[in-house]
Amino acid sequence: MTIQPVRLFGDPILRARAVEVETFDQQVRQLVTDLTDTMYESGGVGIAAPQIGVGLRVFVYDTGDAQGHLINPTYEVIGDQTQTGPEGCLSIPGVREDVTRSLTVHARGFDMDGAPVEFRAEGLLARCVQHETDHLDGVLFLQRLDPATRKEAMRVIRESAWFSAGVTVLRASEIGARKRAAAQGRGR
Repeated sequence: MTIQPVRLFGDPILRARAVEVETFDQQVRQLVTDLTDTMYESGGVGIAAPQIGVGLRVFVYDTGDAQGHLINPTYEVIGDQTQTGPEGCLSIPGVREDVTRSLTVHARGFDMDGAPVEFRAEGLLARCVQHETDHLDGVLFLQRLDPATRKEAMRVIRESAWFSAGVTVLRASEIGARKRAAAQGRGR
């Protein structure tokens, strides 16, 4: 198990488009393992390779109902129904805002051995596929917010201890502990 540090808002890798995986080898399998371990330690439902400093098109997910990984992902929107709900990001601790996403998508990509993968995703899984694919394109969920909400989210970021201290990397365990403390503070 190799838990990696999580890159935070302000790190340039989060705004760069990740490159396609061309060779499905032990390094890619280790990346999937590292991402999975880091996601669980952080308490996330998904994490993309750039969030641990690797500029490859790989993400992992575990929504409770579905778990896995996708390499070189693409998706197509199915229908015109949308969902609006709370979304956060391991790379932007302490910020959680409602984001509108497509309700259903058809995802395609490859597994760590290079075998084709495709599935229909709805609800939280569809949100996760869209959020993590955005990461691979250098897009943060903040960019999906309306201007007033984005402005408020940026205020929260600027006032956060990690941002004001110039921190660009946090240990996954710190993020997980902060998420658990925030959930307990809300009475969950």
